[in-house]
Amino acid sequence: MGGPAWARLSQSELARVAAAPVPGAQAPLDLRVTDALTGQATTLGQVLAGHPALLLPVDYTCGNVCDPMVSMSADALAATGLAPGDSTLVLVGIDPRDDAAAARRMLADTLGERAASVRPRALIVSDEALARLTGALGYNAVYDPGTDSFAHPAAALLLTGDGRVARVLSPLALTGRDLRFALTEAGEGRVGDLADRLALLCYGYDAARGVYTPLVRRILTVAGLVTILAIGVLILGLTRLARTRAG
Repeated sequence: MGGPAWARLSQSELARVAAAPVPGAQAPLDLRVTDALTGQATTLGQVLAGHPALLLPVDYTCGNVCDPMVSMSADALAATGLAPGDSTLVLVGIDPRDDAAAARRMLADTLGERAASVRPRALIVSDEALARLTGALGYNAVYDPGTDSFAHPAAALLLTGDGRVARVLSPLALTGRDLRFALTEAGEGRVGDLADRLALLCYGYDAARGVYTPLVRRILTVAGLVTILAIGVLILGLTRLARTRAG
């Protein structure tokens, strides 16, 4: 594959990708949404139900790191020790072509039986509702028609019960302890520092250089190391078994 086949989005286009809510940013609680699990129309305010939530904008058919983001967010939320009703993992689809079935498939593939304990909410929104929500949250994604994918922040927005943005978190670096602390603050209505721009992207290739982004490269590196370690353990086990049988 040549460089032009890799370089889809320009550096200026990627620079527009951001999760940078302004101080006082608040999600519109009257936003009309559809619950992908029940098919019922509701509002974002009814989904939050006055409790803090980890809002995760995702592409339900993403081929990059949306699945790990959902899985790690669910694991961190479960590790907080908080009751499911005390906080909520809320997914919002950013691809207007994805339907409720795509959202359900993502949850089944990434969480499986864990979904029963975390009780995530997967939402489908219209183009207009999505634009309103992302505009209020300072969240911007860019569509790449060349790869039929979205370059979007690998970000989770922690909301207070009344919809204010308390923090912007990386779902790929969450721990149960840190998330519990952040949720406790959000439950008390406290808002953290929103000045930092989250730089990690969910996008398979660096469009400017035609290589994997640092985030995806790190994930692939870890996966490769785990594979090598597993092979080494297998070889060691087979060697010991052969020696045992020979003896």
